[in-house]
Amino acid sequence: MDIVIIGSGNVAAVLGRKFRAAGHKIVQVLSRNAKAASELAYEWDTESTNYKSTINKQADVYIIAVSDDAIPEVAEDLKLPGKVVAHTAAAVSKEALKNITAHYGVFYPLQSLRAGMTSLPDIPIYVDGSDEEAKTKLSALARSISPEQVAVAGPEDRMKLHVAAVLVSNFTNHLYKLAADYCQQEGLDFRQLLPLIEETALRLKEISPKEAQTGPAIRHDRETIQKHLELLNAYPQLKEVYLLLTHSIQQGN
Repeated sequence: MDIVIIGSGNVAAVLGRKFRAAGHKIVQVLSRNAKAASELAYEWDTESTNYKSTINKQADVYIIAVSDDAIPEVAEDLKLPGKVVAHTAAAVSKEALKNITAHYGVFYPLQSLRAGMTSLPDIPIYVDGSDEEAKTKLSALARSISPEQVAVAGPEDRMKLHVAAVLVSNFTNHLYKLAADYCQQEGLDFRQLLPLIEETALRLKEISPKEAQTGPAIRHDRETIQKHLELLNAYPQLKEVYLLLTHSIQQGN
């Protein structure tokens, strides 16, 4: 397929690379960030533009990969009749694109993406469309970059998936940040925890999170918990998180 990518950030960069690796052609990059758009265009041997008025109107699919709050601005005054147009946001209705074309939808990658990734990650894709043409074309595009991890998901399911994704990615990473800060303050090397982090994540391929749970909270080891809390008296935010999660583990199991 010939594809126009609107946006030049993390999601745009990684999806563009995945599309090219699957044999598609990026015919244009449109972004208000001229420098970033130019860099991606150079990487993909294509053209870039900063103005919607000069968008290439001959592509098969238009992927809007911008922040959620920027989608209405992109959609304003953009007219692509007969074309398939999709945004990549979980929490934005596909109806935000209804004035662009009759064939609009969502192309949601359930993955944490960074433009600087040295390898292309596996990306489960959830699609939705206003009609069969949009669903069919977006599903085909999704399967070309993620053959076994594509599903149709409406707005309610996408939002639920997004909540779960925040829990396992954003919140978990915040715990890493708290632990890294604690290690720095206590003269410890956070990198010593990396094998534990990796093993904890990998075991979820074999057993459920409930089965994988270990530690003093699940054992109701009050003596160890109390010693930990005493160590955390100097870190009130971390102590509060420790108490909250300890209570949650004990109540949830």
